[in-house]
Amino acid sequence: MADFIIREMARNELDIVLGWAEQESWRPGLADADYFYPTDPHGFFIGLLGGEPIASISGIKYGDGYGFIGLYIVKPQWRGQGFGIQLWHTAMGYLQGRNIGLDGVIAQQGNYQKSGFQIAHRHVRYQGVSVHQPVPDQGIVPAGKIPFADLLAYDNAFFPEPRPGFLHGWLRQQHGTALAITRQSRVSGYGVIRACHTGFRIGPLFADSPSEAQVLFNALQNTIPEHSPIFIDIPEPNADAMALVTRYAMEPIFETARMYTRQAPDIDLTRSYGVTSLELG
Repeated sequence: MADFIIREMARNELDIVLGWAEQESWRPGLADADYFYPTDPHGFFIGLLGGEPIASISGIKYGDGYGFIGLYIVKPQWRGQGFGIQLWHTAMGYLQGRNIGLDGVIAQQGNYQKSGFQIAHRHVRYQGVSVHQPVPDQGIVPAGKIPFADLLAYDNAFFPEPRPGFLHGWLRQQHGTALAITRQSRVSGYGVIRACHTGFRIGPLFADSPSEAQVLFNALQNTIPEHSPIFIDIPEPNADAMALVTRYAMEPIFETARMYTRQAPDIDLTRSYGVTSLELG
């Protein structure tokens, strides 16, 4: 249609889009827009029909060689009319020349494969209920007390490119908590828990060992009201992560496939117990 316009998203429009994501039961955090948007303000696109926002997509640049597609949403009444594919081409063009990643829902994985994406592994969202437990003194500290350069260096093992701009905000959650664990003054894990509209999401949860992952998992739960709904997206190849959610009687409720246009990046899934987000990677 002639009056369908695609342009870069304004900061306040990202709030609208995250409202759509909540309606899709994606459970974004209450303040995610504050941390998402500064990561790449030019990488959020909105589609307007007659001036009304009806569709969105993000294509976020990291470093010189990586990009991530997310927030690909068309309002239900406007689906199947070609608006989404126009946004898709806009985001893919913005990320041209990079290895591009995304988390594809089951229904769309075939379409993504037609666009050149290949499945690397699955992410499975688990839901449970928070339980407060004693946490031994094993070097758990607020992430803000760790030099940022140290946390960034640790995070680099789990993401294809350094992401200092994103991480700087993500570790300072307005409605959440970031904790780190240290061994002999060295970072050996960190995790973040943040409020969403229907509970709390843990992401990321990175740790050098299963025992440290469990300590962080418990410490994060202790910062929120007991018996709150909690959610975590785990990489299925990590058997220790699967064992962790099973130990806490969490149930799988949703899955995606992490897909890339090129070879899967060399990231450490063996120490990844929870993905940062499905929206920005």
